[in-house]
Amino acid sequence: MPIEIKMPALSPTMEQGKLAKWLVKEGDEVRSGDIIAEIETDKATMEFEAVDEGTIASIAVAEGSDNVKVGTVIATLTGEDESASAAPAKAGPPGDDAPIQTPTRPAEAPASAEAQNKAPPPPRPQLSSTKEGRILASPLAKRLAAEKGVDLAAVTGSGPHGRIVKADIEAAQGGTAKPAEAKPAPAAAPVQAPAAAPAAAEKPASVQMADSTRALLDDRIPHTVEKLSGMRKTIAARLSQSMQQAPHIYLTVDIRLDRLMALRKELNDALESRGVKLSVNDLLIKALGKALVAVPECNVTFAGNEMIKYSRADISVAVSIPGGLITPIVQDADGRSLSSIATAMKDLSARAKEGKLQPSEYMGGTASISNMGMMGIKQFTAVINPPQSTILAIGAGEQRPYVVDGALGVATVMSATGSFDHRAVDGADGARLMAAFKELVEKPLGMLA
Repeated sequence: MPIEIKMPALSPTMEQGKLAKWLVKEGDEVRSGDIIAEIETDKATMEFEAVDEGTIASIAVAEGSDNVKVGTVIATLTGEDESASAAPAKAGPPGDDAPIQTPTRPAEAPASAEAQNKAPPPPRPQLSSTKEGRILASPLAKRLAAEKGVDLAAVTGSGPHGRIVKADIEAAQGGTAKPAEAKPAPAAAPVQAPAAAPAAAEKPASVQMADSTRALLDDRIPHTVEKLSGMRKTIAARLSQSMQQAPHIYLTVDIRLDRLMALRKELNDALESRGVKLSVNDLLIKALGKALVAVPECNVTFAGNEMIKYSRADISVAVSIPGGLITPIVQDADGRSLSSIATAMKDLSARAKEGKLQPSEYMGGTASISNMGMMGIKQFTAVINPPQSTILAIGAGEQRPYVVDGALGVATVMSATGSFDHRAVDGADGARLMAAFKELVEKPLGMLA
């Protein structure tokens, strides 16, 4: 019996994905464990392995297909003792089975004859009208049409998707368009109005917002329209949720880096023979992990009527990748050695940029860190990564006037800002975490103890 290959759920929250690429074709033999396709989720492109052995009898979903729902049959596999003909036929033009369909052809003729005897339907709107009857025109074109008495329904738009623009109104002045007074009988309006109202009400809020945004576009400004990637949609949804539901509180401290930089140099000299090089960010990940364990009130998740408290610090690290942002996780940042953190971050960052992370490597975490210091940003605030309650934003280290041992001098100083979900973290607890983090960075030997 043919085996159906279905769109897999590659993460606990995955509902649909993009079938990015087929690595097999119809007629190919596959074994269990063979990579047969690449599937793109909202965060990464993952390889899909065959579970059963057999021959690819048919491919139902073409590569490049987007929004393929989990559970959809994407291909069919036949076993060793079966022929490809045993697989269900794909939808498409009739082949050898055409005689089965021939009796239906005469039945279509009467229907066509009846359709021809009917009165011709009223003329449809031009391309500049939507299915709901709304005319697509730029604000400028609408204003010019009103001023010059041009009927927009009689104008064919030359803009994107048949949109009427200024040039179309100007070209219609020679008589292409009818004046507003010369519209057909007003009886046509009641026919379209009832259909348009329910359609608008049924549109999702996101679609209505997109329509409103397009209506405000000025056709005189050069622009392009790009479809949102799955990653960008997820980022937009999660960060909107965070800002709308989690009341943010921000706490900033200035931290002296001189001792940390000296320790980093000494450690790198010792680790050079092992091929390990520590970054400042690696040390900051370690410091945040130890600070969270020292102040567990910030290592929490707000869950409605419950508070989830973590006994381990798994740090999500913001990594910029083409088209968005991803947060690979350094597990047990408190308990790991600095060399282990550096090795893990090098591997996670590389695979994140290639889109090869597994869901378990970027989903979860107890708190986050985002470092934009290497980009020259002095200070910023970060949006909390739900369902976490804490994220640390790291600015650039720079030479500043600083009081050292009671005397004014020059020191390498950075600003760090913590964002906390005030539903879960009190301001005093957030302040304790920032103080613990500051002390660990300014006295970095404490991280090694």
